[in-house]
Amino acid sequence: MRIGLLTEGGYPYVSGDARLWCDRLVRGLGQHEFDVYALSRSERQEYEGWVSLPPQVRRVRTAPLWSAEDDGVVLGRSARRRFSERYGALASALCAGPDAQDGVSEGPSDDVADRFGNALYGLAELARDEGGLSGALRSETAVRALERACRAPGALRTAREARVPDLLTVAAHLERVLRPLSLDWYEDVGLGSVDLCHAASGGPAALPGLLARHFSGVPLLVTEYSVRLRSHYLATTDAPPPVRALLAAFHGRLAAEIYGRAEIVTPGNAHARRWQEHCGADRAKLRTVYPGMDASRFAEVGEAPERADPGTLVWVGRVEPAKDLVSLLHAFAEIRKEEPKTRLRIVGAPAGSEGAAYLGHCKALAAQLFPDEADGLHAVGDNPVSFEEIGGPELPSLADAYAAGAVAVLSSVVEGFPISLVEAMFCGRATVSTDVGAVVEVIGGTGLVVPPRNPRALAEACVALLRDPERRERLGAAARARALELFTVEQNIAAFHGIYLEIVARCPVRRVLLDETGEPLPFAVPAEAHVPGRWTGPATRLVARGGPGWAAGPPVRATPRVAAEGAR
Repeated sequence: MRIGLLTEGGYPYVSGDARLWCDRLVRGLGQHEFDVYALSRSERQEYEGWVSLPPQVRRVRTAPLWSAEDDGVVLGRSARRRFSERYGALASALCAGPDAQDGVSEGPSDDVADRFGNALYGLAELARDEGGLSGALRSETAVRALERACRAPGALRTAREARVPDLLTVAAHLERVLRPLSLDWYEDVGLGSVDLCHAASGGPAALPGLLARHFSGVPLLVTEYSVRLRSHYLATTDAPPPVRALLAAFHGRLAAEIYGRAEIVTPGNAHARRWQEHCGADRAKLRTVYPGMDASRFAEVGEAPERADPGTLVWVGRVEPAKDLVSLLHAFAEIRKEEPKTRLRIVGAPAGSEGAAYLGHCKALAAQLFPDEADGLHAVGDNPVSFEEIGGPELPSLADAYAAGAVAVLSSVVEGFPISLVEAMFCGRATVSTDVGAVVEVIGGTGLVVPPRNPRALAEACVALLRDPERRERLGAAARARALELFTVEQNIAAFHGIYLEIVARCPVRRVLLDETGEPLPFAVPAEAHVPGRWTGPATRLVARGGPGWAAGPPVRATPRVAAEGAR
């Protein structure tokens, strides 16, 4: 079958979200064809280029979310009136509904959700008829429609407080998120020709899938390893209240529409699943599919647990405030009182300028807590605390970092899916973790879990494992077995292969293809069109924005050959 893979700020770019997962999925499903439709987040991301693409990727099309391209479309009077009505209806749906500050229960009514969906698809149809809405979404008409909705009777109290700068900010954000409405991706030679759209995240990435479903009946599958709505909430905590309320309403309505229209939604863990259910996702549509990770690079360490230093704790990850290394250092001070010979190895690079500043703060704290030893003048083996990075002579690989300690520690206060914890489990290491995100779900009883921001509890759990080598070995073996069963690339690929077949069998795309005269083409979709293999001529090698890729030719009316290719 042909899959339309929809991404935002990720695959096929060298850097970005979910890049490795998408690449492993595409390479693991060589029996299918993939058309990749990617939204880029920055000029730098496009400049860095793409990863090497396997032959089953037959087409790549890209569009930027970081810059507004003028499509040159000037709406006539009738089109301007249609735009004003539909954008006004969208804005009205954002401003309507209960206000938590007024003491009314949260959650939009079905009527509001229907109005939002109708307005969204109405704008998409207008964009398709006129060739784009780039200029209209940035126009004064859009801002005034938003203002009228905020001032209308029954609008949210926070929306009524919006001033002109707030309205301009909201309108600019909506224009950026709604740019996929103006793309030419939805024709019969684009997303209209695929058997299934698979969005690698919610939000803007799933919006083209919604439109392909609306225009061509293509079923939609949505995967979220990090809930897009939650990421938006965290990113707008410093915005003025009216801006925060309006954008939260928009992204909440969009998430509900995506979950409602998708055939299946696959959260990456129970934490993401609870968010999706809270946003209105039907529980019957949810299938938890854990992210697949490469276990082979940890096999040697996992099969030789005796390599571990029984008196060493190891922490591995990105250095940033959310990892709460401060609590870990205070906990280690308590551990040293009970087990004076214990060492702590902190392995990881800082994440940006904030991470670099935090790393400096942690090093200063370590020097304060251990003044006689952590002065930077001793060898790594002589210091109770060391700050290291992968690639040095002591730790040439990630697996060597986990091999250096008998107990792996995770001290985060915020965590989604704890990748470093799974890596430690692949290595057969006993773990001590804080109860955040999906940690308890991942551990499943094979490690110790303590409350976050509790150095004493963290210290007590570490001491308990340091003093009991048999328990460490038992927990490490159980952790490795659990990780190999649930978190490998192979299980991830097998799960999505089964979901693909289920969706296509349950929701096949019913296409009516036309010949050169505009008449229906009989038998345009033969039975063998869904047999694996290439039954038509090869695709054309073209160069698209962002790098080389596979692409079809320009849009044309379907001929018998094009019809068969589109139905494959």
